[in-house]
Order: sequence, then structure tokens, then C-alpha cells
Amino acid sequence: IPMDCCTLCNATDVYLYSQIDKRKYYRCQNCKFIYLDSKDRLSPNDEKNRYDLHNNNPLDKQYREFLARLYEPIYKKIKIGDKGLDYGCGPGPALAAMFNEQGFAVDLYDPFYFPDKSHLSKKYNFITCSEVAEHFYKPAKEFREIDKVLVKGGWFGMMTNLYDDSTSFESWYYRKDPTHVSFYSKETLHKIASIMSWNIEELNHNVVLFQK
Repeated sequence: IPMDCCTLCNATDVYLYSQIDKRKYYRCQNCKFIYLDSKDRLSPNDEKNRYDLHNNNPLDKQYREFLARLYEPIYKKIKIGDKGLDYGCGPGPALAAMFNEQGFAVDLYDPFYFPDKSHLSKKYNFITCSEVAEHFYKPAKEFREIDKVLVKGGWFGMMTNLYDDSTSFESWYYRKDPTHVSFYSKETLHKIASIMSWNIEELNHNVVLFQK
């Protein structure tokens, strides 16, 4: 059953990839992106209630170790005086705190918790997006938004679990989170880089750096 077009690359060769518990997931043959049918998403209220349950304490040592996967490669690319944006920072912006401690100014943006859109008209040397891209309803729009505020030569670091065809999509734990609506593979990341004219550095199975 074809859908109109891919929400990431706008291609029309999209097909019904999986139907699980009445939830429909579509996949694009062009960029390998998988996304949940818009009719199967949570309501904004239910979505926020789920996020309120996340216990992302900025002082939690284990949480910081998890975020270090994204923090460390970005930290190596930037210099004092560079300004950052934590895009989709959630209620406890630990990643921003880690940069703050090293002397970097980092603005916060989150549609639910820090909805100040004035930051989206500024310019940044680095932007982080930790465990956020899987929540994007309109990924093409979000990546354009990020590109718009990133300076030329700036870095965009993204952390999200990547899907691999050797994994059973139905039993994949990452798919089972009802707030996760967008799923990327390595091919998808390279397609994003191509669409946005970004350079790409793959770091490990769930962290990627793009340079504008």
C-alpha cells in the first residue's frame, strides 16, 4: 500500500513495512527511513506524560556516561567561545550542563519543556540532538531547522539507535516505545547528509556527527 511520500526525503516509493498491534509503519525505498503512520501517534498530552516519566537527572553519573558518547566527539571538535544548542533537551538538560561545566554557553530548545523559539533565529557552532530524532514527526523540517541555525563549518551531533535489517523490527525494543515514531539506518544517515549537503562522520552504532 503506497503512502504519499517519505517524511524525510520526500520520495514517493514508500510502502507498508510492518503492521504491529494495529500500528502501521512505512518504509522508504529511497532512504530506508521507517516511520509510524501519523494516525497511530500518541496525543500531545499522552506524549508529554510519557516524557515526564523520564528520570534524566543532570547529576546522574550513569546518565552522564551514556551522554558522553555524544559529548566527547563533539567536545573534540569545538573551541572555547563556540556557542551550542541542545535541540530537544528534555526536562533535565544534562548534556548542556556537561558543556557548561567546560565553559561553553549552550541554549536549550525543547517543544515541551523549553519552547523558546527565539533560539531558532540565532547561529550556533555546534548543535546536539540526543535521543530526540526518533521523536521527529517531520524529520525533513527538523533537519532544515537545524541547518538554518548551524554556522558553516559547524557540527551537528545526533544520537539515536539505528535500525539494521538483521534486527527483527517487531521485537526491537526501540520500536516498542510509543513515543518513537522515526527510525533511521546507516543508509538513512548518508541520505540525510546528501540532502543537507553535510559531511558525515559515523562514530559508533548510535552516534553520528555531521559537519555543515
